Amino acid sequence: MEECCGSKPKKEHHHNHEGHNHDHSHDIRETSVFRMFLPAMISFVLLLIGISFDSFIENTWFKGWIRFVWYLFAYIPVGFPVLKEAFESIKNGDVFSEFFLMGIATIGAFAIGEYPEGVAVMLFYSVGEVFQAMAVTRAKTNIKILLDQRPDEVTVLENEKPTIKKAKSVEVGEIIQLKSGEKLGLDGELLSEKASFNTSALTGESKPDTKVKGETVLAGMINLNAVSLVKVAASYKNSKLSRILELVQNASSQKAPTELFIRKFAKIYTPIVVFLAIGITFLPYFFVEEYQFRRWLYSALVFLVISCPCALVISIPLGYFGGIGAGSRNGILIKGSNFLDILANIQNVVMDKTGTMTEDVFKVQEVNFNKDFNQNEILKWVNVLESKTTHPIATAIHDFVGEIDHAVQLENIEEIPGKGLKAEINGKELLVGNLKLMKQFNISYNQNAENMVYTLIAIAYDQKFVGYLTIADSIKENAKSTIEKLKSLNLKTTMLSGDKSSVVQFVAENLGIENAYGDLLPEDKVNKVKEIKEQNQSVAFVGDGINDAPVVALSDVGIAMGGLGSDATIETADIVIQDDKPLKIPMAISIGKQTKKIVWQNIILAFGVKAIVLALGAGGLATMWEAVFADVGVALLAILNAVRIQRMKF
Repeated sequence: MEECCGSKPKKEHHHNHEGHNHDHSHDIRETSVFRMFLPAMISFVLLLIGISFDSFIENTWFKGWIRFVWYLFAYIPVGFPVLKEAFESIKNGDVFSEFFLMGIATIGAFAIGEYPEGVAVMLFYSVGEVFQAMAVTRAKTNIKILLDQRPDEVTVLENEKPTIKKAKSVEVGEIIQLKSGEKLGLDGELLSEKASFNTSALTGESKPDTKVKGETVLAGMINLNAVSLVKVAASYKNSKLSRILELVQNASSQKAPTELFIRKFAKIYTPIVVFLAIGITFLPYFFVEEYQFRRWLYSALVFLVISCPCALVISIPLGYFGGIGAGSRNGILIKGSNFLDILANIQNVVMDKTGTMTEDVFKVQEVNFNKDFNQNEILKWVNVLESKTTHPIATAIHDFVGEIDHAVQLENIEEIPGKGLKAEINGKELLVGNLKLMKQFNISYNQNAENMVYTLIAIAYDQKFVGYLTIADSIKENAKSTIEKLKSLNLKTTMLSGDKSSVVQFVAENLGIENAYGDLLPEDKVNKVKEIKEQNQSVAFVGDGINDAPVVALSDVGIAMGGLGSDATIETADIVIQDDKPLKIPMAISIGKQTKKIVWQNIILAFGVKAIVLALGAGGLATMWEAVFADVGVALLAILNAVRIQRMKF
């Protein structure tokens, strides 16, 4: 994150060719607030005493070199760090930094005998800088607290005895004992038969998630049951949470166009202002009858203070960082401020069907059997037969029927590729599969079955058509309201899927999606997105982030659903929704729009106030006090506006 910087202890300096960049991310807990404000407090006390001697306490000694030395001592605590920064910036090729502006403005004030104003300008500038440092640090700390809630210590079983160890020192393969209510410190594999976890630290949702033996559990999850055992699968620094945290904290390296423009603008704008200040000092000599050097130099110094681009340089990156933080708080990983800008301007949301708008879990929707057959008995047979295969349809039937009846004896079981299964029971033939299987064995069936939208499982017994089951991927709970919200944001919606067209059209009609296309191969999806982009329209693609990699690469922004379990998704997508809730799609777009709105509010505020006070300063109508407001005051207002987004509800 780029910030306008100031005089604070123990700062890290990072200079680059695009401009100065001083990181305010040092820990406020280590550098106490009192210590940060101490130089300003010393200067403030000395300044007040000096002003009292000047205006309120009669004396004969507070003048000349004594007065100068007094105000110099008041200036040094806040002025020296800034002058040092200016010198370091010049050494690194950045002459016209805000430190340089404040340095020459305040030294100039001393040169013409305006000691109190010189001290006051630097004092308020430094106070503003401390507030900026606190705002930036708090924004970063808030994100870290939101995301990284892992315990520092974990209980490890060594020779079946519980031992407390630092989480960072635990090695892969060790066994963690997790008590009820404890938070898991590292990623691992559940060794206990079953356990329920609160995953809110990872997904933003507190709904319990039940895991069974062998399933992956992640750092940050809270155990809700009795004692559970977890085998460590990744080191502390390689956990999923560490990766997500690293991506969010480094997201500011992906600059938004507005942010890049402001940085470039500041590099051009600042030297222009310096030369204008020189002009304000000397040009009136040729146009004014009674030219007073001291008066015009003062106006030029006021002009320099006002011109400091601090409000823009700090508040704009802070606004974007606030947007990234707001996303993190809601389980949305945004991998750069540039993607916030793209989201704000998106026109089309193109989505995959399976796993995005549907659950990716097949369920039996309907059972339609001939009344001449015993439905429960036939379903038991079908359940036993389907248990011989690993197809998702078998799982759906098993979930619907229940436990397998081991008393059922099937013989001569045979799988017919692409069609289904055949077996014998009670000496008679049982067929379970699609309608092609029925045709192969000359089983006559109801013609209406061919027009079914859902996947159809036809059943025949003893050469007679028993009926059918329909199986479908159920639509997600909030999918319909997601599409309604996208439409309320004036976005066009399109569904692309490899599933059969009738199913895709059915889902799209149910949800209110405008355009839907099925039976698509990955290259067909690419062509559909190209058609939209050829109309000069921006596209956000929502999918699983892996199978749809070509489309994600082509779209303006790629959004991955349920990326929590996949490293590949976290790497490839621009935005990762950490749970499977489609409502997070319009939420991410709303965060982008709100961030852009706040950033432009700050740009207009800063330019507006500075333009007015610059004009007054150039005409000699503004004093250093108005200049301080135009610089530090506007910067603080912009910061307060920028941090608002972190508290907003979306």
